[in-house]
Amino acid sequence: MTIRNVLSIAGSDPSGGAGIQADLKAFSARGTYGMAALTALTAQNTRGVTAIQTLPADFVRAEIEAVFADIRVDAVKIGMIANAEIAGAVADALAPYAENMPIVLDPVMVAKGGSPLLAPDAMQAVIDRLMPLATLVTPNLPEAAALLGEPEAVTREQMADQARRLLGCGPKAVLVKGGHLETEDSPDVLVQAAGLAWLEGARIATRNTHGTGCTLSSAIAAELAKGASMVSAVTIAKAYLAEAIAAADRLDVGSGHGPVHHFVELWDEEGVTRR
Repeated sequence: MTIRNVLSIAGSDPSGGAGIQADLKAFSARGTYGMAALTALTAQNTRGVTAIQTLPADFVRAEIEAVFADIRVDAVKIGMIANAEIAGAVADALAPYAENMPIVLDPVMVAKGGSPLLAPDAMQAVIDRLMPLATLVTPNLPEAAALLGEPEAVTREQMADQARRLLGCGPKAVLVKGGHLETEDSPDVLVQAAGLAWLEGARIATRNTHGTGCTLSSAIAAELAKGASMVSAVTIAKAYLAEAIAAADRLDVGSGHGPVHHFVELWDEEGVTRR
């Protein structure tokens, strides 16, 4: 089978743990060819974000259109949108292709260190313009609550209820991630028109979790590009992320929330490729 091409539309993280840098690593680790259209530049490291420079919305649209004009795109992952104008430009650029191509929307709103990554006026644009185009939306608990304008879920029942109501905003599927639950496990709930499925996960003791949301959504996009069903794509991506988190402490990157080990399946403990 021809290697699949996956496009990330997201912001840049110069420290390499999140954003397009994490997306490209995840695409490669999952056996796909990665591409990227930048929406914003950030000055950040493992301790937090110190500055953000958004790109003009017209330029973001031009990036996307240039890729589609020349390259077969098998799936798209959308990450940091930054503002309403960029949300509209991305929606306009993707609308002609949305029916025939998986689009995974990770509604990035806040960095791991707490810095806001989405302008207040952009929330409605994400809901109105991008969610109806999405094959899958992957909010964590704070993001799901923000999209619905209500308190964060603290139980599985509340998670499932919020996921069902987010499905009503137009995406084909919603994955609400339970990493913020104060429980010993870390369950996610996947809701589609056909029903609901819980994907269980162990909580791994590490502070090196920078970019987990970017990595999971990108891995899902890669699996969908390869033709996996939604449940299979999410299951495979979740298992991949769990391994990447479990091996994160092998890396020595920064003094804050370090990145996950995207290439855990390809490198041995000394960083030598296994093949």
